Amino acid sequence: MAAIPDQQSSHESYHEKGQTTVTLDERRRAALEEIDNAPFSWFHVKVCMVAGVGFFTDSYDIFAINIAATMLGYVYGHTSNQLSTNQSLGVKVATPVGNLVGQLLFGWLADVVGRKRMYGVELMVMIIATFGQALAGQAPAVSVIGVIIVWRFIMGVGIGGDYPLSAIISSEFAATRSRGRLMTAVFAAQGWGQFSSAIIGIIVVQAYKNEILNAPFPCIVPVDYTWRLLIGLGCVPGVVALYFRLTIPETPRFTMDIERNVAQATADITNVLSSKNHTTDDNIQVQRVAAPKATRADFATYFGQWKNMKVLIGTAYSWFALDIAFYGLGLNSSVILTAINFGSPTGNKTSSLYVYQNLYNICVGNLILSVAGLIPGYWVSFLFIDSWGRKPIQLMGFTLLTILFIIMGFAYDVLNASTAGKNAFVFLYCLTNFFQNFGPNTTTFVIPGEAFPTRYRSTGFGISAATGKLGAIISQVGFAQLINIGGTNKFVKHIMEIFALFMLTGIFSTLLIPETRQRTLEDISNENQEGYIKEPPTANRS
Repeated sequence: MAAIPDQQSSHESYHEKGQTTVTLDERRRAALEEIDNAPFSWFHVKVCMVAGVGFFTDSYDIFAINIAATMLGYVYGHTSNQLSTNQSLGVKVATPVGNLVGQLLFGWLADVVGRKRMYGVELMVMIIATFGQALAGQAPAVSVIGVIIVWRFIMGVGIGGDYPLSAIISSEFAATRSRGRLMTAVFAAQGWGQFSSAIIGIIVVQAYKNEILNAPFPCIVPVDYTWRLLIGLGCVPGVVALYFRLTIPETPRFTMDIERNVAQATADITNVLSSKNHTTDDNIQVQRVAAPKATRADFATYFGQWKNMKVLIGTAYSWFALDIAFYGLGLNSSVILTAINFGSPTGNKTSSLYVYQNLYNICVGNLILSVAGLIPGYWVSFLFIDSWGRKPIQLMGFTLLTILFIIMGFAYDVLNASTAGKNAFVFLYCLTNFFQNFGPNTTTFVIPGEAFPTRYRSTGFGISAATGKLGAIISQVGFAQLINIGGTNKFVKHIMEIFALFMLTGIFSTLLIPETRQRTLEDISNENQEGYIKEPPTANRS
């Protein structure tokens, strides 16, 4: 008879634990719903600005080399006054190689260690490496170009780390109805970064105009100042943003689903949405709930399902195809403008005046491309991404890019035969910039930040972004090796045709991805959210 009360007590204890589990599971879903339905607030603006400054810096640092490479040619190009093919390739491709490493590494670390703990680390890497480039010097055993390549690789690791961290933080804090616009606003800072690199280029060239004109050709000393200032100033916005990155709170989704502490996550949401300063309350009882945990076996199980694997394939390959053209054009716009003699100076190529005019025209050319195509494309995406949707924008972008590159490639000789044709080519070039950004360049950033469960969101984003950078590397290497086949810049038309082929394949990879517009992150993840917490929690004091 004595055993009966014990059995009854045991049953009641189990029932109580079951009730607690249900309560925490419901609390988790209620907390997520609170984030998803939150009104747009100053905190969202802060997240957008802090993440956006990083992308501004990323873009400035990546694309400033497009202008600086010509400057470096005058200073370190010896008899030819330009970098050799391998030197130019090295300084341009080092950053995408670093990006690939940083995206994989920081993407994984953000899921393991935490978004907050890694946020700011990648910015420190970028700041140090950018400053290091600006101070790079020559030595008997070390080439200055080699030193710059090493620093640009390290800088690339930091920039690569910024991609998954900024994307995931802005995604996980955003409300469902405005998540696309918030993430697009963060990414659109890229356009302003590229624009600013051209503006700063013009300013430094103008500042040293008299020194360049009065220096003996090839004006080594004043041009050496210009590229160092152009590159070095790239670390200023990073320094400004660093404090805010280090003090941004951890995302409640990470606290809830990876640290598995529902109580702290609920308190964090209250703090964030009420615009209070974020604090971690040591008196909150730590409740480590049992929820799906990231392991190799769980990773294989989740992505072993075709419905999940096809999303990763779709996001990764779409980014790969896009970056083949985006970086092929973006890092070589000066080469392409020179190939069609658009804005090229005339006169004695061994005069100081030619050096000044050439550098000035390259900066202005890059400025025109930014204003005419890049920046408008981002903001048109911003207007339509939460109403029209991600998938239609990406399909439309890849389709129109395929058509534009076919025209630019197959009609290249005709367009290059007259001044009007050259102007038309530049107009088409600006249109490709526009439809890259009002198209797959924006959506390939947004969708991977939404499409995976919290425990793999940053890792999945990192894999997708790194695959994109693999495309950038292949494009850069291919561009450098192919462009002069048959004569200087003679292969440009065929490169455009190759870009058209990759844009066509991007249409098919887009069909693999889901439409994420107006859907919660948990719904998109293809995981059942009811009973997500499956076992009774264990409670202890922190």
